Order: sequence, then structure tokens, then C-alpha cells
Amino acid sequence: MSNSTPSTANGNDSRTFKGIRSPCGPSRVLHVRKVPIEVSEAEVISLGVPFGKVTNLLMLKGKNQAFIEMASEEAAITMVNYYTAATPHVRNQPVYIQYSNHRELKTDNLPNQGRAQAALQAVNAMHSGNMGLSGSASSSDGTLMPGQSPVLRIIVENLFYPVSLEVLHQIFSKFGTVLKIITFTKNNQFQALLQYADPLNAHHAKVTLDGQNIYNACCTLRVEFSKLASLNVKYNNDKSRDFTRLDLPSGDGQPALDPGMTAAFGGPGIISSPYAGAAGFAPAIGFPQAGLSMPTMPGALGPLAIPSSAVAGRMPIHGMPPGALHSVLLVSNLNPDSISPHGLFILFGVYGDVHRVKILFNKKENALIQMADATQAQLAMSHLNGQRLYGKVMRVTISKHQTVQLPREGQEDQGLTKDFSGSPLHRFKKPGSKNFQNIFPPSATLHLSNIPPSITDDILKDLFGGSGYTVKAFKFFQKDRKMALIQLGSVEEAIQALIDLHNHDLGENHHLRVSFSKSTI
Repeated sequence: MSNSTPSTANGNDSRTFKGIRSPCGPSRVLHVRKVPIEVSEAEVISLGVPFGKVTNLLMLKGKNQAFIEMASEEAAITMVNYYTAATPHVRNQPVYIQYSNHRELKTDNLPNQGRAQAALQAVNAMHSGNMGLSGSASSSDGTLMPGQSPVLRIIVENLFYPVSLEVLHQIFSKFGTVLKIITFTKNNQFQALLQYADPLNAHHAKVTLDGQNIYNACCTLRVEFSKLASLNVKYNNDKSRDFTRLDLPSGDGQPALDPGMTAAFGGPGIISSPYAGAAGFAPAIGFPQAGLSMPTMPGALGPLAIPSSAVAGRMPIHGMPPGALHSVLLVSNLNPDSISPHGLFILFGVYGDVHRVKILFNKKENALIQMADATQAQLAMSHLNGQRLYGKVMRVTISKHQTVQLPREGQEDQGLTKDFSGSPLHRFKKPGSKNFQNIFPPSATLHLSNIPPSITDDILKDLFGGSGYTVKAFKFFQKDRKMALIQLGSVEEAIQALIDLHNHDLGENHHLRVSFSKSTI
């Protein structure tokens, strides 16, 4: 083995590296330590690719080490600076990179170099194609075909706890070098664009992470390839970051996007992440490894530690007035003849646990609804604002009130204020409840569950039809007759039917559970 080791591999280069500047001066040859034994040549090469052409590689598998030779010293310096600030991971393991004593790698007469050379040629060929240099993988407008791009588009669904740029960086770094991240809100959804060094990393991350939950039973990742070939980040702040350019200004909340790129998102004004950096994460770039327990099992993110401030609903929400931290909603333009505190409790309870409801005594088309926390209030607002209820378009905003006051004893209230904090009907009391995964916008198709065995489809159709709703279609779940889908005449009908019939007593000690469905029949 000794003949394949550069003379100083056990000297300077193997010295314990604590993230301080490397003991050697800059060199275009870099020494990589703690390389997992099963790692391929291509994976090691991909560490260098974002910074420039990789011209040679030597793997020392027995020593868990490798040497990478870059085409230029500038590229090597950028790479060392970047990885000193953000430790790279290969196969979920941290690896450490420093300058080598060697000025170049001479590997011509060493054994086992055939694989390294083949990997270098393959990666270089793929990059000249993929990075839009030769146009082989590009369409005429310079964007990449889906599946070729190093840029991923990420949507976080069921956003019950804040997800910050740092959280995304920590998760996605497990699959390769993340160069840039831009976060924004579009269609009331928290989204991000994330650029990897290598399209292979993007592919691996997409396959592994799509559909996974960041936190137990919530914050589901939807990952797809972007049509963009690269991102142009102007500011390093909590909404956008270019990890290769530590010199960028913070921009004081300026939109993090080049105006030319906003077309990719459907217009300006959408670049504002709903949440600031998560508590416990360092600013700028040195992300601590604590806080997120990433298991080595691929295909599952496992339980991540939710920052305690997020659980308490104290997370500052960016781009909103300070009052946005409150968990009380103001609902206006209600139909005073049809609405009741119980009806609002059932409807808003689809998106969080409702503690109190007050219909305003002097303005009965307005109500205050106190949710369990600010995140649930945000979720209910994004799904219910603008929906039609009893013939009127409901408006939902965050209230300036921090709590809903109960009437004093003897105060005339006409039953307009109700406390539901002890209600058995809360859907989200149990941490990690399945209900966190089944939160959908109002839809004409309802999901029914907890149906006892004796109940037929005709009984359920008659229940909805007899209550004045148009039943367009119905079907039981094939695998589980305790559940069914029912399609009504409109979204407005479905909202009203959910209010009327959720918790309806079907006999045999079964109460019907009604939710909105993402499926259609």
C-alpha cells in the first residue's frame, strides 16, 4: 500500500483537523480525511466540481483518505474556505478537507488508478453537458430539461412548525454540496429553490426526500427538479444565501431574487419567507450539527428536534406586522343568520385546535377565534380566507388581540362566546397524530371516517342528501370500509356539510369524522 501513498500522507496531511486553517499553505492538491470506506470515486470528485475542474484523484481506501487535484489554486482556495465554514457530508458522514503539501498528484504508475481516471472523465463529461456549456442537456432558452438540473424546487406542506433556510441546508447537505438556497412564499406555501454542485446530488436528494416529513408527522417535503439551470442570489440573509460568496450584503430584507428570475415564480413580491431562522441555529454560515438528529437510514428523516420557541408559537413571522405572532383570528363578512360559535369551532378545527370563539355582540358578522398557537392560526387563515360560507365570502386575518376574553359573570352575551379548550373534538391534541398529515384546503370531496360496519352507502348518501346537500358521487375505501369519500355539489356545500355533520352520531358508539380530501372520486 505504501507505494500508492504520497510521501507526506501520514505527516502533515493526516494531522487532526479541527476546522481551523490548515497547517499547509494553499495548494491545488487537497487532502480529504474520514472518507467512508464505501464511497465511490465520483462522490469524492463531486466535492470539488462546484469550485472548478477536478484534474486528478487518488483514493486511499485503507486509510479513509483521498487526494483531489483541482485545475487551479484559486478553485482550491474557494473550496477550502467554503468547506471550513460548512462541513461537507458524504454518505451522511462529515469529511474534512485541507491543503496538501503536494503541488500536484503524480499517479500515472500507481495501481487501481483506472477507476479514478474513468470517474474523472465521466464527471467532467457530464458537467460540460449539464452545466449548459455544450448545450447537450439544455433547451434553446438555456434552461435545463427536467431531471438534468442541479436546482431543486422544494415545497413544504403541513407547515405546523417553522422551517428555516438553515434547516433545509442541514437536511439537503446530506446528499452533496449545497451552493445556494432561496426561500419564498407562493400560493400561501413555503417554498425554496436549492442549487447543488452536481445534478447527481439533486437527483439523489429528490428520490430520497420527496414525501418525507421534516418533523414528526408534519412539514412534508415535496421535491421536484426546477427548470432553472442555476440561481442568482444577491443577498445573504435568512431568506436567501449563496454559500460560495460570503461577501454578499444582507440586503435588509430586500427581495433575494434577480428581477429577471422572478418570472420563474410568477411575479415580484412573493419572496418573503414566513419564518426567521430557527432558534438554536447559528446565523450566517457555520451550522451546528446539533438539533437535527439525522438517522443514517436513507428514506427517512426521523425525528428532528423542533425548536422549543416554535412549539410555543413564539417564532417571529417575517414580513408581517408584530401582531402576526398572535394566535387569535378575526373573521369578518360572516352570515349572522347562519353562523354559530360551534360551527366556527368545527370549521376552524380542521386546521388547528380552537380554544375560544366570540361572535361580536354589536357586529354579528364578525368573530374572534383563538387557536392553540400562532402556526395553527396562520394555517387556518391561509386555507379559509376567501372561502364562501352560507352565501358570503369569508375574510380571515390575524387579530391584534392576544386572547379572546370570556364574558364576566352576569354579563349579557346571548351565548356568543364559547370556551372550547376542554373539548373532546380537538383533532391535534396528540403529538404526532396522523391528522397532521391530512390537512387539505376546502374541497367539494369530503373524507369520511369512523363509519361502523352496519352503515351502508345509501344510509350515508341519505344522511347528506336529507340535510340538503347534492351528493354527486360516493365510494367506500376498498381496503377499509370504515372510511369513504363523498363528492358534493360545490366547495361551499362541502364546507357547510362538514360543519353540520362532523361528529354526527351514527349509532353503535360511532361518531362520523369529516375532513376535506385531496382526492376526487
